[in-house]
Amino acid sequence: MSVLGGDKDKELRIHESLDELGTDLADYIAELSETSVKERGVFALAISGGSLIGLMGKLCEAPYNKTVDWAKWYIFWADERVVAKNHADSNYKLAKDGLFSKVPIVHSHVHSINDSVSAEEAANEYEFAIRQLVKSRVISVSDISDCPKFDLILLGMGSDGHIASLFPNHPVLDEKNEWVTFITDSPKPPPERITFTLPVINSASNVAVVVTGDSKADAVHLAIDDVGPDCPLVPARIVQPTKGKLVWFLDKPAASKLDGFQFSD
Repeated sequence: MSVLGGDKDKELRIHESLDELGTDLADYIAELSETSVKERGVFALAISGGSLIGLMGKLCEAPYNKTVDWAKWYIFWADERVVAKNHADSNYKLAKDGLFSKVPIVHSHVHSINDSVSAEEAANEYEFAIRQLVKSRVISVSDISDCPKFDLILLGMGSDGHIASLFPNHPVLDEKNEWVTFITDSPKPPPERITFTLPVINSASNVAVVVTGDSKADAVHLAIDDVGPDCPLVPARIVQPTKGKLVWFLDKPAASKLDGFQFSD
């Protein structure tokens, strides 16, 4: 693994292989979990879908399956498709099948959306549930806004630079008042989704963006490098935690167009 552009608020971790990335990601999550449980008694984690779940798979293996304090985990979704929980497009199903059914997480600590209502209602209900858990201190609250402060938000990124369900040039990028909002016109199917807003993502104690593959290399470049004003502004570039730490987990193909990055033989 190599580290580029590390400053106190942002770190780039570039990995030789997906296996190395998966191990590093599991170490990172396990360490944050341990720290959070020691400090707060709980670990509030929000995740997205896609290939991210598979890359978290090493958490189901030794030593993590035995050493992580799974009973203290509270799981949320940074975005979700408004489909039935058993639907192939469901981020909940993806995470349950690939991860949470394999480790001893408390079922009542897994907070999925209501899949039997409209996208707008689902977003409103999800925000209400999060507000209740902020009141009970399961989720911290930002000391510079009223936003929830998740211990960790884990995100993937699309080849268009979208994160969660915040797509380029979409009006929800400008949403400042809601914690959870909805869209009915996703450029990628399915069209109806709920998503955390940027203020919530940027209020987290830690944000990790996990990206692999050369199809994402251009978007990684636009999200991270100092690009000119004529370049498109991708949503991933606006992920800048206000007081938290941002870590990018990349494989070499995803990092291949970063300024200053060279493949080593």
